[in-house]
Amino acid sequence: MSTLSERILGATAGEYVDRKVDRAYAHDGTGVLALEAWKEMGGDRLGEETGYYIQFDHIAPANNGTTATLQHELRDFARSSFMQFSDVGCGICHQLMGEGVVLPGEIVVGADSHSVTLGAFGAFATGVGATDMAAIWLTGETWFRVPESLGIHLAGRFTGAAEAKDLALAYVAKLGMDGATYQALEFVGDGVRHLSMDERLVLSNLSVEAGAKAGLFYADDVTVRYLKEHGHEVSSQQASPCSYRQELDLDLADIVPLVAIPHRVDTVKPVDTLAGLPLDQVFVGTCTNGRYSDLARFARMVRGRKVAVRTIVVPASALVLEKAIRTGVLADIVGGGCSIGTPGCGPCLGYHMGVLGEGEVCLSTANRNFRNRMGVGGEIYLGSVATAAASALEGEIASPEAG
Repeated sequence: MSTLSERILGATAGEYVDRKVDRAYAHDGTGVLALEAWKEMGGDRLGEETGYYIQFDHIAPANNGTTATLQHELRDFARSSFMQFSDVGCGICHQLMGEGVVLPGEIVVGADSHSVTLGAFGAFATGVGATDMAAIWLTGETWFRVPESLGIHLAGRFTGAAEAKDLALAYVAKLGMDGATYQALEFVGDGVRHLSMDERLVLSNLSVEAGAKAGLFYADDVTVRYLKEHGHEVSSQQASPCSYRQELDLDLADIVPLVAIPHRVDTVKPVDTLAGLPLDQVFVGTCTNGRYSDLARFARMVRGRKVAVRTIVVPASALVLEKAIRTGVLADIVGGGCSIGTPGCGPCLGYHMGVLGEGEVCLSTANRNFRNRMGVGGEIYLGSVATAAASALEGEIASPEAG
């Protein structure tokens, strides 16, 4: 029987196919490059397409005049076409596409590697380059080599302070940063039913850190309920027996709080083995862990206390920010001594809103800790929201289990 990727793409692993794209999106960084390539290809205006999006999130607000000028051109292009445009403060592209836009069975491409996040909805979602995006704007289609699939079988449920980010770091560590190159990860097993949509988005998000082309969940009752809350009536996807190139078994009950140490996502250690390492900054946010559930969890841990190190919290979208304000979560975070950033990527890519200085150390809930990513000479440790909260309160890496 077919894997989910094979079913959506309509071909067997290894085959090359041309397919119409259901959703295509770019952000302020890749959108600028895609626009340039589109013009070179002879593009003059877009037709009445409804599935194209440009979302400003990477350097939003602009950090200098050059950035602002480039964004101005892209903004004008988006507004003069049939693009669906999201300006500064609306939020991270992957989060926006996950707020009731992407549906099960769709083919989704984003001009950003973490577009794999949206596979959590039972869609085939993957990243493409800016030139590929320009070609999609022209034709509405792109080509794929149907990937082989790797089955990640999940059992049990989380215990203690472990959460989805720890599970994601665990599977990346086991596979290695190139252990799933051009494969599609499929998350299956009884443990899946205990995972919320937000937790699934975290697991799909980090699939590219193992080299994967996509990271998919089958749409089930959790997916159906989530999308119904966003106004969509969808059907679940039934998994069928299929053959995986590789398989990995993980029991959620065995997962403990983990940290990825500089400068690799696949090099992880239990948090308690790093406890006491001094920090200069804690960053909570990004397309990995900037959702409302993340902010609410962080707020519960810092409520009534003060952080001991500069702590930057950036909501993943305006919707997340609005809910955090309405429920009092934001007040608890600000009351704890944290700074709040404009919804978007924040300092994740090292351009603004929390860039590290030479020799500074950050505990981040993001998905990458590569050398110089958040600032030349800085060091990034990746952890969960709970680990970030515990560490912010201590001013050093601290285990959430200890609290």
